[in-house]
Amino acid sequence: MFEVAELGLAITGEEFDSRAPQLHLRLLEAQRALSSTRHTVLILLSGVEGAGKGELVSRLHEWFDTKGIQTAAFWDETDEENLRPRYWRFWRAMPARGKIGIMFGSWYTEPFIERVYDKIDDEEFERRLEEINEFETLLRDDGVIIIKLWFHMPKDKVEKQLERDEKKHIKKLRISPYTKRFARYFDKFIHAAQLAIRKTDTDIPWHIVEATDGHYRDITAGQIILDVMNEHLDPKTKPATKKAHFAAESVERAPPLASVDLTQKLDDVSYQRKLQKWQGELHALAWRARELGKSVVVVFEGWDAAGKGSTIQRMIKAVDARLFRVITTGAPTDEEAAHHYLWRFWRHVPMPGNFTIYDRSWYGRVLVERVEKLASQEEWYRAYDEINLFEQQLSDHNILVLKFWLHISPEEQLRRFDARENDPLKNHKLTKEDWRNRDKRKEYELAVNEMVAHTSTICAPWNLIAAEDKQFARIEVLRILSKALKQELK
Repeated sequence: MFEVAELGLAITGEEFDSRAPQLHLRLLEAQRALSSTRHTVLILLSGVEGAGKGELVSRLHEWFDTKGIQTAAFWDETDEENLRPRYWRFWRAMPARGKIGIMFGSWYTEPFIERVYDKIDDEEFERRLEEINEFETLLRDDGVIIIKLWFHMPKDKVEKQLERDEKKHIKKLRISPYTKRFARYFDKFIHAAQLAIRKTDTDIPWHIVEATDGHYRDITAGQIILDVMNEHLDPKTKPATKKAHFAAESVERAPPLASVDLTQKLDDVSYQRKLQKWQGELHALAWRARELGKSVVVVFEGWDAAGKGSTIQRMIKAVDARLFRVITTGAPTDEEAAHHYLWRFWRHVPMPGNFTIYDRSWYGRVLVERVEKLASQEEWYRAYDEINLFEQQLSDHNILVLKFWLHISPEEQLRRFDARENDPLKNHKLTKEDWRNRDKRKEYELAVNEMVAHTSTICAPWNLIAAEDKQFARIEVLRILSKALKQELK
């Protein structure tokens, strides 16, 4: 595989000086074209240690306008990163639309290191690579142009360069602390690299660059970046939009919401007794989760006026204020809209032992954005898989994910709307959007039923709560949350 990068290719200093200015100019032109689009360019730099990746980063900062480019280096995880799911650190570093991001090290780095040092076997390594494929597909489908560059040098060249650089005091300062270590494990590293490239050289291909000669390396990498950017930014070469295919027949035959018994109620005496019981249990469980480092993500969705806010209030009353955050999700800010729709939710993933409660969530993609046509059919349909992957990654990181849909009838919703409109303490909660959403109840019911069918998984099942009676709904949420957390803490 790497024979193509062991040919001894090089260019002279004169040739580099001749070609670099034109390449510089064309890269700036491509960057300007990018800035007016909804695309993001993400350049991943991988390869053997000592291949000059750091020098290339410096070169790219010379060739591009630095106002539209950012570099993130991923080596050892910080304590903060280590306490979050694996991809949290990469979501944080994701550049906005119209920008260029360089990842010096990436989601490939950790699996490589763990495989080279036998911390994981080939089977686990391949599973992690498949996870990477899913993540890259998610980014690509949202308009991220991923350019994967692999810099290669033969083993003897790596050893000679290391020996030569160690003798030169100035060069010695630029030697990565990983170079010596990887030189000893070079053969195992190449074995892992071959497997990784084979498994992840999909429709987001790898570009293998011979890095023995620095001038050749920089010109070749720059040209690859330019070609890929132009290919994606040229409307003539834009691939045809894929149509979303799905079968809704099963949802139409047995819609999940139809199974919810809205007649369930609680009298005041039973409510107060059960409220005290479950709030007391949740209080103790929350502190126990803190001791054991168990995180909890709770998602609340439901009809307008279904009682999400009052249910959340009863929940957080049982949990110490130091242990939770409530994230109320509305229309995205300009900064949030400039990123993938999941970006703003990744930012609030809780630390171990803490709760994050989402009052509306990432499911807006397949609900309001679908119904209001703020997302295309292709975008909202592929979001089912993207959301399932996101929640699986949370679960894999020992985070308990609980999702509640609060369900009420159209008649009860209208009664609550009228009550809010006539109550000076509550009429601020009723908006024109609430009335407009009510007019589209049938479209929303179809969206909710399909959402449940596609995203109720083993690691994050949906809990459909009868909320016609607010007291019953509150107790049911507290009961389910407490029992699930108790089971997890065993």
